[in-house]
Amino acid sequence: MRTAPTILHLDMDAFYASAEQAAKPSLRGKPVVVGGLGPRGVVATASYEARRFGVHSAMPMAQARRLAPNAAYLVPRFSLYRAVSEQVMELLATLSPLVEPLSLDEAFVDLEAGGSADDSASAQAAGERLRADIRRVTGLTGSVGLAGSKMLAKIASEQAKPDGLLLIEPGTERELLGPLSVRTLPGVGPATGEHLRRAGMTTVADLAEAGEDELVRLVGKAHGTALHHMALGHDDRPVVAERDAKSVSVEDTFDVDLHDRVRVRGEVERLAERCVHRLRAAGRSGRTVVLKVRRFDFSTLTRSETLRGPTDDPAVVREAAARLLESVDTTGGVRLLGVGVSGLADYTQEDLFAQAAAGEHEGEAGAAGPGVAEASAAPQGRNEAAEPKPEPEPPAERRWLAGHDVRHARYGAGWVQGSGLGRVTVRFEEPWSQPGRVRTFAVDDPELTPAEPLPLLRPSSPEPGTPPRDGLPGQPGAGCGAKTPCQSS
Repeated sequence: MRTAPTILHLDMDAFYASAEQAAKPSLRGKPVVVGGLGPRGVVATASYEARRFGVHSAMPMAQARRLAPNAAYLVPRFSLYRAVSEQVMELLATLSPLVEPLSLDEAFVDLEAGGSADDSASAQAAGERLRADIRRVTGLTGSVGLAGSKMLAKIASEQAKPDGLLLIEPGTERELLGPLSVRTLPGVGPATGEHLRRAGMTTVADLAEAGEDELVRLVGKAHGTALHHMALGHDDRPVVAERDAKSVSVEDTFDVDLHDRVRVRGEVERLAERCVHRLRAAGRSGRTVVLKVRRFDFSTLTRSETLRGPTDDPAVVREAAARLLESVDTTGGVRLLGVGVSGLADYTQEDLFAQAAAGEHEGEAGAAGPGVAEASAAPQGRNEAAEPKPEPEPPAERRWLAGHDVRHARYGAGWVQGSGLGRVTVRFEEPWSQPGRVRTFAVDDPELTPAEPLPLLRPSSPEPGTPPRDGLPGQPGAGCGAKTPCQSS
């Protein structure tokens, strides 16, 4: 345990929902829920306005809609969240070389290792400077916890929410922890919490008073010893800069169970393509392909195949996942599919046999020659005019997901409010504009196209909240939060 609170934990406030509010002026100060919008969707993040109605993360979306029927329900835009996360992580890196990201919106920082702090005063100053920098660069807010250990720093940031900072002075750990619920401690989930409650232990002080021997008797040697140490405020885990991913995976839950075997295979191949895209984006390859299937009765099966060497070839991963699917009975219906790659490496071992087969195929095609190919395509003696030509298939209807960015040739940038019955409704506004007008179009309107997210702050503005140079009225202040309310209309 450190004698100075030089471990910092940052947790962005309602990150996905706050990013959406910052990007959409018409949603500022209003309840926003981000997650899957289908019948089986789950809440990823709810804004603080939505939390007042009882909506929280991991809640079924159908339940959230009952609690907050007038909230804005949006699908996630991970390209935006990743871009903002990278900005935040760059700010953390200026404080110390030891930054341990936990997710897009959460990280530990060892201030002592970076020379940013060596006592309470310097740690407090570093934390306040970080919060101000995050607001200036992203327009969002984050909560900061400072303590002598990772566990206490994380508890402090949670208590500082939203948009606050809490420093726990070394020596005061037990005083702070004592009245907190046992569920506050890492590793104490609903089952363990209920087990401890039945034994008469509901607070961290109860665990400390029970003693190590009693906790070992209740929950086992390893867990009981760890619980007792944490109840006393002891945690000597270091901040680890490199958290090497063990696998890359993607999965989808379907609104309606899939019964068509061809459709299931098509979904597996599509997931394999997405998985390889993530794999390549991380600059990695892998040698074990994993298939996950959750069936109609909620039974979950996993199958894996280990290749001869690491690969990032989409065809190899796609074919391996398809082979794994052959060993799974899907006749009753499938509600979830996932494809992953593990055994990650920083290099790729090329599949020489696949290359050779591809070369032979190309050689055979080349040997035939273009003249033969043309003759095969149009055999002599056939009356082409007499043969009916197949009707061209109509183009697939474009899907417009609520919250996603679009651009119209005449009206500019906007985002999808909703779609259905062949129509799509778009609100035209930008992060730095006033709340915009709503217009409705046909889903196949050629002037309406998908677009990339705009930055949350106007690039030309030196400070958040500065009026735009074109004199646009109603510019809301950046950094919306409990202590800095946003403008809304």
